[in-house]
Formats: sequence, structure tokens, C-alpha cells
Amino acid sequence: MPKARKVGNLLALAVLSALAQRPMHPYEIATALRGWGKEQDMDIKWGSLYTVVRNMDKHGLIAAVESVREGRRPERTVYRITDDGRAELVDWARELVSTPVREQPRFRAGLSVLSVLHPDEATSLLRQRLHALEEAIETARDTLEGYLRQVPRLFLVEAEYDLAVQEAEAAWIRSLLAELDSGAYPGLDVWRTFHETGELPAELQELADKTSTDE
Repeated sequence: MPKARKVGNLLALAVLSALAQRPMHPYEIATALRGWGKEQDMDIKWGSLYTVVRNMDKHGLIAAVESVREGRRPERTVYRITDDGRAELVDWARELVSTPVREQPRFRAGLSVLSVLHPDEATSLLRQRLHALEEAIETARDTLEGYLRQVPRLFLVEAEYDLAVQEAEAAWIRSLLAELDSGAYPGLDVWRTFHETGELPAELQELADKTSTDE
């Protein structure tokens, strides 16, 4: 179970990681996070950056150091990470790394209603997804290998994870397609018959009725 945090938006975690490097004003923070590709690591809504920064300041996770003005630009407040903020950053990282949390990817949502598609169409769409995945995997491998020549592996571990997840998904889809292509997938005939006749077998209708009324 994730901990309740004073500022629970993951953007706050990203801000803390940036300020752990050096004091910055919000525009610098956004520039740094974009440069590091943080929006690929977490769901970042850039429009909420200033609100998140104000809340972090309110709760003592960061503190204003000074206000600076560059030319005709508006005055900008520079923030530093506090001791409480650094402790929060470390504790949050420990939780995210150690504690599995159920996430709901879009692919899982699609699979949960796969039965609404004719098995032939489902097979075709899965093959289409697999092709796109294989292309993405090849690109990710090449990109990672290029970065590893310049950047320590420690700072690329999230890219390794992404690649591993993509490879695992591709392997699972290949296995599913093999069953569908060979006809070995359990209930395939019932699935096909339902789409070709519009009639749900009695045993499946009974199961659907039972699960929809169970409390």
C-alpha cells in the first residue's frame, strides 16, 4: 500500500530529484526534467508544476533561496531541497523500488474485452501489435547501446526495465498467437461460434448471469 504523502503527485518526486542536484527556479527545473526525459519515466503534467512547487514549499520539502531577474523576464524564485525534502526523496524512492503496486495498462483493458472481437480479427490485431512491438524493441536496444557508450548504466536502468517489459510482452503475445493459430487455445471454437451465430453457449450464459449477481 503506497504511503500517504504530503505532496503525492509524482511530479513532486521529479522536482526533488532535480533540486537534489542544485538550487533552481521552476523554469530551470522543467528544462532539466525535459532534458533528462523524465516525462518518459512518470506521468508529468507540466501545467501543474507551479502548483506542485508551491505545495512542496508549503510543506517544507523545498525552500526559497532567492529571487532573480534576467533582463526583462519576470522575477523568478530559486528553490533548494530541504533536509525533510531529501528524506522524502529517499523514502519515496525506497517505496517505489521495493513495493509492487497494481497498475492498469491500456493493453490489459483491451485484453479484458477481447471476446467482443472475432477470433480472426483478434489474431490479426495481436499480430499487428507484435510487429509494432518488435520494431520498438529493436529501436530501444540500439538507443540503449548508444547511450551505454556515454552514460553510466546506473542512469539507464529504467530504460533497461522498459526494454525487458516490452520483450516479455512480445514473448507472451507470440505464445498466445501460437495457440490461436494452431487451434489449441481453450474455448476457441465457442468463441468463434458466438461471433458467427450470435448465440452464447448455455454454460457461458449461466456463468455470466451468476457472476453478475454475486455479491
